[in-house]
Amino acid sequence: MKATTLTAVLTILVTPFAFAAEDHDHDHEKHEEHGEHEEHGKKGPNGGHVVESKAGFTLEVTVDKERKARIIFLDKEMKPVALDAQTITGIAGERSAPTKLAFAKGKDADANVLIADKALPTGAHVPLILTVKTTADAKAITERFELHLH
Repeated sequence: MKATTLTAVLTILVTPFAFAAEDHDHDHEKHEEHGEHEEHGKKGPNGGHVVESKAGFTLEVTVDKERKARIIFLDKEMKPVALDAQTITGIAGERSAPTKLAFAKGKDADANVLIADKALPTGAHVPLILTVKTTADAKAITERFELHLH
């Protein structure tokens, strides 16, 4: 009798997990059918992560071979916008060991690119918080996202 009771208890405990996994797979397939599934968000013209701010600007974040973040402001047609007075600072990585980033305007071919002063922390998925000012007297806008580096 003890074995039967144990089997019944295990069945009761395991059954909800089996149905939960089944429901998850079903929802995932439903999103793919409707074109709602994107692996890591919208990609920009340079293959980077696109941030469409509610404040009205769009930017693309890419990473170079030295793991330094590179940011380009984009217009509505996803074309680069000339840098004027835009400034960005950032914090990358986990809260326990954040990396503070300052961005400076590039030179020559990178004249419209803001380039981080430090490399991003190691890892394939890096949390990033950017503080963006589109003009010198504009209110600072904070954008939070995870940068996928694979």
